[in-house]
Amino acid sequence: MKRFVTFIIVMACFTGNAQNIDDVLRYSRENLQGTARYQGLGGAFGALGGDLSALNINPAGSAIFNNSLFTITGSNYHTNNDAVYFGSLGTEERNSIDINQIGGVFVFKSSNASDPWQKIALAFNYDLVQNYDNEKFVTGTSNQGIDGYFLNFAQGVPFGPLLVQDGEFIEEAYLDIGANLGFRQQQAFLGYYGGIIDPVDETDDNNTAYVSNAQYSGVNQDYFESTTGYNSKFTVNLAGQYQQNLYLGASLNFHTVLFDKYTEFTEQGFDSASEIQFTNFDNLLHTEGSGFSFNLGAIAKLNENVRLGGSYQSPTWYRLTDDTSQRINSDLADSEINFIDFSVVNLFEAYRIKTPGKITASMAIIFGPQGLLSFDYGYQDMSEAELRPVSDPSFSDENSFITSQLGVVDTFRVGGEYRIDNVSLRAGYRFEGSPYMDGVTVGDLEAISLGIGFNFGGSRLDLAYSRSEQDVNQQLFVTGLPAPATINATNTNVSLGYTMNF
Repeated sequence: MKRFVTFIIVMACFTGNAQNIDDVLRYSRENLQGTARYQGLGGAFGALGGDLSALNINPAGSAIFNNSLFTITGSNYHTNNDAVYFGSLGTEERNSIDINQIGGVFVFKSSNASDPWQKIALAFNYDLVQNYDNEKFVTGTSNQGIDGYFLNFAQGVPFGPLLVQDGEFIEEAYLDIGANLGFRQQQAFLGYYGGIIDPVDETDDNNTAYVSNAQYSGVNQDYFESTTGYNSKFTVNLAGQYQQNLYLGASLNFHTVLFDKYTEFTEQGFDSASEIQFTNFDNLLHTEGSGFSFNLGAIAKLNENVRLGGSYQSPTWYRLTDDTSQRINSDLADSEINFIDFSVVNLFEAYRIKTPGKITASMAIIFGPQGLLSFDYGYQDMSEAELRPVSDPSFSDENSFITSQLGVVDTFRVGGEYRIDNVSLRAGYRFEGSPYMDGVTVGDLEAISLGIGFNFGGSRLDLAYSRSEQDVNQQLFVTGLPAPATINATNTNVSLGYTMNF
């Protein structure tokens, strides 16, 4: 059948899904973002308050403000990823700039000294919880090829239903198989028409055994991954000062997610006897959605020098939709395989993710106008994360896997500030434990920060530098290539914020 249109957008609604533990982790974790002052003190604001980004930890913090104000912050994000894969090193860097925080608070003080509620604060704040702009490059000579990926999906799949029917376009068959049979069968289809694998008996429609067309003892592989997007949070906050020493607050948080992930994978350097001498396999994932969470918190002022804080951050309930595109090629690929490209889009049904709640305990020591020290401890049980609906059999299996792999994340934050006239010097340290029980798949995160602030009376200018480092063992694909790349991820932020009192 002749094709009259060279650019075709074909879409199908999938009943299957490919969501997994990586999606849960992506939306469960929050990076150190927010105002420049917040970043300069390492985010240790649970008992301090008086900062718009501190509402992410303790919503009672807005009642600490003495006057109404507006704050805006912009950041430069720099990522560096060093990936070691079968003894070879690949390095990739990325730089981006964004407005990561903007918000304001209105403070209403009681004119009646006998009123138990001395102050009420209403705050609105936008924070960039995660900036997903990142790039990774992995290279090495591996003894595991992409044929393993397709073989693992294909084994046990009947061959007959994978065949393109008479009068059917190859891209129509690709989408139809994904929509009606599932992701596993669709990947088996790609492996076959991409020339990577063949059935043992091509004459038998009931054949369920497959073999690889690639021969190698070691194959040269390059993997490039580029991600873009964000997870943002818009907070509506209400807090009050009760009598002289107690601050109470609550926040409603509305999350917005936009995430794109593009990967390129190439193989070459096969054995001379191999029918295949090169393979390309590229994937594109687009995710968007929204979420909701709430916070409750309190700050107690024990005396002029010591404050204690406690807060509860509810689970975040996300509703997300995915769409994916793929393309594949090799020496043995079907002549029409290039019609399956990024213009052929798989649409998945909406799904939900529930991230775990978090409890934070805090203490701050105030040294009069000279400075302060602040400490935060956070507890979050990542094993309670869920893909939903839990009645979905594949989600049920993945949730069991999440429970078996993830554990408690302990977070420690320490921050200090020292004031010299109108200049404030700041420093902070943050430790976040691995979400994995093995402590290796994703390692512990450590971060340091420095900051400086200039107070002009009616306004303030703040500058902060923060650097975090974490090791991650990343598999290139969900199956078939079990040996991971060890990636040392270093993130550096430079943030500038302006605050105006009114």
